[in-house]
Amino acid sequence: MKQTDFMGNRVVITGYGIVSAIGMNATEVLHSLMNGHSGIGEITRFETIHKGKLPIAEVKLSDQELLELSGLKSLKRYTRTALLGICAARDAAAMSGMKPDRHIRTGLISATTVGGMDRSENFYPLFLENPSKGKLSQIINHDCSDSTEKIAESLGPLDFMTTISTACSSSANSIMMGSEMIRAGMLDRVIAGGTDAVTRFTLNGFNTLMILDKEGCRPFDENRAGLTIGEGAAFLVLESEELALKNGKIIHGVLSGYGNANDAYHQTASSPEGTGASLAMAKALAMNSMSPANISYINVHGTGTRNNDLSEGMAVQKIFGQNVPPFSSTKVFTGHTLGAAGAIEAVISLLSINRNCIFPNLRWSVPMKELYIKPLTALVQDAAIEHVLSNSFGFGGNNSSLVFSKYMP
Repeated sequence: MKQTDFMGNRVVITGYGIVSAIGMNATEVLHSLMNGHSGIGEITRFETIHKGKLPIAEVKLSDQELLELSGLKSLKRYTRTALLGICAARDAAAMSGMKPDRHIRTGLISATTVGGMDRSENFYPLFLENPSKGKLSQIINHDCSDSTEKIAESLGPLDFMTTISTACSSSANSIMMGSEMIRAGMLDRVIAGGTDAVTRFTLNGFNTLMILDKEGCRPFDENRAGLTIGEGAAFLVLESEELALKNGKIIHGVLSGYGNANDAYHQTASSPEGTGASLAMAKALAMNSMSPANISYINVHGTGTRNNDLSEGMAVQKIFGQNVPPFSSTKVFTGHTLGAAGAIEAVISLLSINRNCIFPNLRWSVPMKELYIKPLTALVQDAAIEHVLSNSFGFGGNNSSLVFSKYMP
């Protein structure tokens, strides 16, 4: 299928960076995906009553090690969320060969859900025991925008920055917003993505909702029992095709479509029939006049919860009918990284396109009785991957779908 010039100049990806439980950069992440190495395991980074009972997907480095990797000095200034984001954003900028240029209007759109909660939750037990020990300066990094500001500092001069927090679709929406601003002529390039750290607050919250799987997530399996919390960050460098070609950039892919929809069904649950999810996918395809048959692979949201997998599965069947392309959830590798999930899976989608492979849905064994589709469970290599649909569906029904395509001049 020839890529059309949808609503103006195409938005292309000239760089990407990723940090996750399966690798500190794209090369390590790809190696883990190709070899079936999941990052889900025991809790080691903090003390909790859930240690040894609930698995998570941790980034293996400590805060101090992340600080040193970033070349920064004072740990007091940086939350774990910010440090993860800085590592990923810097890698994206380096791959793109980004340099400060006052003639290139550059923006940063970063997403997060927990912000600086990792710092705040260590502050409050001491404060409640003895308020004289607590100072507001100790939790000044709590706000979600703090990590965005710290990432911006590490990148250098910017013309625009903002923070998005729309639950699990957050970083998918940051990528959408970045593209919209480029197409509208407001910016020339955007570093877009998201970052989130695992915290006790997150773990306890999802455990209270009774949607954590004690065995690790099993997306689209009939016996699935919930999700697995993960942490990480990922960012893409988006540019207009005109600017990228003018500066001789290597183009790693095209953001060829996207859609956002809300089924307004429930505060946390998706509609059983997948109304919002199917609408988001349909809008993403329609943006570039694509047919469902053009999609080579679907990187599904696939959290492993009873509700989400049913809702998304019904939506996929509605859009693709009897011709559903290969699909899998890569959260079996990275865990559910919340606000960072959309961007992490965007990078994985680009790896799929550029390596012509489809990554497996681990831990799957029993088909869901409500669906006639089942995920891909073995690595596929030498596949002809031209267009990947990547889904990110959040609480409150905030559903987003992105389409990434192989670059064809």
